[in-house]
Amino acid sequence: MSQSPGADATPVDPNALDRETMVVAAVVIIGAVMSILDTTIVNVAIDRLAIDFNASLTTIQWVVTGYTLSLAAVIPASGWAADRFGTKRIYLFSLAFFMLGSALCAVAWSADSLIAFRVLQGIGGGMIMPAVMTIMTKKAGPHRMGRVMGILGVPMLIAPIVGPILGGWLVDDVSWRWIFLINIPIGVVGIVLAWLKLDRDQPEPSHRLDWVGMALLSPGLTLAIFGLAESANGGFGDLKAWAPIVVGLTLIATFFWHSWHKSEGALIDIRTFTQTRAGAAAGTFLLFAIAFFGALLLVPLYYQTVRGASALESGLLLAPQGIGAMITMPLAGKLTDRFGPNRLPACGIPLLVIGIAPFAFVTDHTSYVLLCSFSFVLGLGMGLAMMPTMTAAMQAVPAAAIARTSTAMNIIRQGGASIGTAILSVILASEITSHLGSAGSGGLESLQSMSPAQQASASSGLAASFASTFVWALVLLAIAFIPALYMALGKWKTTDAPSPDQVHVVLE
Repeated sequence: MSQSPGADATPVDPNALDRETMVVAAVVIIGAVMSILDTTIVNVAIDRLAIDFNASLTTIQWVVTGYTLSLAAVIPASGWAADRFGTKRIYLFSLAFFMLGSALCAVAWSADSLIAFRVLQGIGGGMIMPAVMTIMTKKAGPHRMGRVMGILGVPMLIAPIVGPILGGWLVDDVSWRWIFLINIPIGVVGIVLAWLKLDRDQPEPSHRLDWVGMALLSPGLTLAIFGLAESANGGFGDLKAWAPIVVGLTLIATFFWHSWHKSEGALIDIRTFTQTRAGAAAGTFLLFAIAFFGALLLVPLYYQTVRGASALESGLLLAPQGIGAMITMPLAGKLTDRFGPNRLPACGIPLLVIGIAPFAFVTDHTSYVLLCSFSFVLGLGMGLAMMPTMTAAMQAVPAAAIARTSTAMNIIRQGGASIGTAILSVILASEITSHLGSAGSGGLESLQSMSPAQQASASSGLAASFASTFVWALVLLAIAFIPALYMALGKWKTTDAPSPDQVHVVLE
């Protein structure tokens, strides 16, 4: 009996990513990795930078905060810039500007010059990911958004793991300057490949920027994050902390009022978050970002200050977390395209709670095997929770609101990370003072004046301080399960699926 040609051929998955799409993904992921890697690679070099520049930890922390502030400032304009000038042009410009900032950082001669150059670097870095997400979403189409998120979410979760390892090796065995110099050859490769492989631009100059919203939101975010960063140094009672926070939150609240009353073209349409599951997704994501990214700063600090690990060793101890995320993230992308993203965060967040639980009881001799095992579970939860939550928000709204919704989710991620870092740093400083008395009155900075013998004798109290701080991250993650469960079980009205040419995703 004869069979028709192709009768036994394997059916083609309509949601599978074709070769051309995968090539584009491989090209733009170079920029994504560079941008996100630099938000974490510097963390393990803070102590070394403070020593080399003879600066306090309070001052040198602005090497991280300055980069974060510049990212937050450019986020709201990124979608408009991509539409106005074209995503390929914006991507190439962002890579070039990021490389320029990296080169300047590598030749910095003082703490102040390094902080200034990090701000310039952050302007380029802040525009890279929005262009990457727009390029990929247009290329793959909305019906494959889950798998696109699965691919592009990898640098978001893996960079915080690879960053400390790479940074630790460079700081310990080469030079901290190579933390920035390494971006130059990678960036050159990224620019050449992008020039050759990315589609020609099709700008939409008719798209208008909501200038009023921009004038309210960007300064509001910048001031709020600045105040939160200052609170990590002197507490929320310091004028330099609460005054910018109050002004920033006032501007953000005014932006909400402006967005609610603007008939069309608002930078972010707040009303979409009250009418769809995007609101539940935003609530889940905010709590996740505060708890997870705040804890992400504390874990390597615990390994280095309490356990005496080197920068490289503390980075390697974070590797199981990245391995766990690598396992579940591609799976989450496939499940999202097949069944939708609504239920996945409710499955991932319990794993996050389990994974972080041992850190809430950590001591100065807790088994590394135990901590690494639970870090692996934490990574599994990250892969199931983070990108499906983003996807759930963007798939919940009408096509015309996708860009503004994804911009909002990006702001939530960056803002949540800044809030979490600041709040947990304030709590940690308070706990150190509580456990160490006058010897710990300066928070982590008090360790700089201690001899190795004094640090060793204080390790038990310092570990208890970290444990008490991790409890707050654990509680926030547990609370995040409430909106995640609501998102999974709630009845939501359906919106029309966007067509590929209507989708402009803007994520950091």
